[in-house]
Amino acid sequence: MNNQELIPNLFRTEYQKIVSVLCSLFGIHHIEIAEDIVSDTFLVATETWAIKGIPENPTAWLYTVAKNKTKNYFKRNNVFETKIVSEIKYNSPLNNPEIDIDLSDQNIADSQLAMIFTVCNPCNSDEAQIALALNLLCGFGINEIADAFLSNKEVIYKRINRAKEKLKEENIKIHNPNNTEVKERINTVLKTIYLLYSEGYYSISQNTTLRKDLCAEAMRLTYLLIQNESTNLPETNALMALMCFHSSRFEARTAENGEIILYEDQDQSLWNQELIDRGTYFLSKSSTGNTLSKYHLEAGIAYWHTIKEDTSQKWENILELFNNLIILEYSPIVALNRTYALSKVKGKKEAIVEAEKLNLKENHFYYSLLGNLYLDSDPKKALQNFEIALGLAKTAADKNVIFRNIEQLNENL
Repeated sequence: MNNQELIPNLFRTEYQKIVSVLCSLFGIHHIEIAEDIVSDTFLVATETWAIKGIPENPTAWLYTVAKNKTKNYFKRNNVFETKIVSEIKYNSPLNNPEIDIDLSDQNIADSQLAMIFTVCNPCNSDEAQIALALNLLCGFGINEIADAFLSNKEVIYKRINRAKEKLKEENIKIHNPNNTEVKERINTVLKTIYLLYSEGYYSISQNTTLRKDLCAEAMRLTYLLIQNESTNLPETNALMALMCFHSSRFEARTAENGEIILYEDQDQSLWNQELIDRGTYFLSKSSTGNTLSKYHLEAGIAYWHTIKEDTSQKWENILELFNNLIILEYSPIVALNRTYALSKVKGKKEAIVEAEKLNLKENHFYYSLLGNLYLDSDPKKALQNFEIALGLAKTAADKNVIFRNIEQLNENL
């Protein structure tokens, strides 16, 4: 991996780890200082590695520079030294005169867990919590968050800054959550991770179908929750199962040129059986207790998609899961996806009726689905829908799939 590829990858995986440790050390009132120190660390890495080459252990190099910059900040800033450092020393069990910036795996895990639940505090709205968490803990840029919220970057920028200020005003302490705090905030925490994975699974902001780095980060954060007794909950395991099942088909989902390979055309031998087995394990773990979340239902749907055979049992189970998902948490996209399962169980004619009720005129998936549903009964109408979908599609990969459908239709008309 060259320098231009390595720095963004390390930024995505290490930035939030170091920020979490420094925020836990400094407190929420000095969150910007932590961010500045870590950002400056990556800037130095970019400049130094371009001249001297990539060090043998890039992560350890970043941690060392971040530690040194933190200690230098203490020395240069008298106010910070007298107020914050003295407080850190006072609160230290050993009252050690030397500030310890602990970047061990265990302290990083503890700090990240504490930061996840600090950021997802109910003093802010759900949208503000998620935006701040995506930015601070997951390394999302403003544009990426704006895409996830279907908003613009100015709105997101203001939302994140207001969220930070609200945490300061409320004097929120950074600590590992107790059971009450876990119950209050786990839904927002899981939703944040779910959005992170979703952006990786289907990324509009980067004009690419799949961003494995984001998916891996979402899975890492979920596993962090599973490893902690208080957050090892049925819905956490269900989310992990969902991500394992989806990730198992990554290698079969795109061609070498980046084009999308549709589910029915995927090479099953490329599916990762180890991830399917892991997903099955976590899905089984999620069945304890009385909780039924959207993640349970979506994981169930994803599980049935790891069975390639096109059987009536498979699609009847998928349709039933979609029916329950719509009742539990309705969204137009869930309803649209359900329509495809309906076509497999009840036939395309009934599915067309249900699909057209949704009237999602700004969504290219809506017109693509209608195009496929009309293929047999009305090829001209199918072509019209594909052409509308082509005009609405945002990514090159989506456009290529739709264009291929149009070409095939034109050859047969």
